[in-house]
Amino acid sequence: MLDGLIQWDKDLLVYLNSLGSPKYDSFWLIITRIDVWIPLFLLFGFLIFRKALRKTAWLQLSFVLVFALFITLLSKGVKILTYRLRPCNDPDINRFMRILDTPHDFSFFSGHASSSFGITMLMMLFLKDRYKWVAAFLVWPLLFAYSRLYLGVHFPLDVLVGGLVGVASALLFYRYYQSLKVRETTSGHPE
Repeated sequence: MLDGLIQWDKDLLVYLNSLGSPKYDSFWLIITRIDVWIPLFLLFGFLIFRKALRKTAWLQLSFVLVFALFITLLSKGVKILTYRLRPCNDPDINRFMRILDTPHDFSFFSGHASSSFGITMLMMLFLKDRYKWVAAFLVWPLLFAYSRLYLGVHFPLDVLVGGLVGVASALLFYRYYQSLKVRETTSGHPE
């Protein structure tokens, strides 16, 4: 069964990757770069501080930064443990693909997907009561994660599992954040 799932994953990637076109290559090469998204990160910071007490804002920003470090280390650790070749380095399929980038580390699971979906989920949870339109932030992880398939550097399951791990981790971080806020309120030290 696992062999069938891996083959399906490879076949789906070859299909999705083949949908690419040279006229869109530069767009996806830009979308996949983390530095391109710095304005979004600055917006996140601005929105956290805009309608919150300073202490709450600093705590939320700290949680996002610790989360980013956590999810990065988690994805790198799992990649080392699973030792799955990236599609661009997999001789079984790379000759059938359009490869636009060739990182040499491992593939499972996607750090781009886990960090972008996780940070977005955490930001949405922090901001949902202050801004009704926070779901629009989902555009970032969707584009960011798809870029990994387009470039041929991740399999669909790498991206799917990465996204799920990111969201689940963000929910755990948020739950811990809420428990700290409850403890602070019940101990008689409200903001």
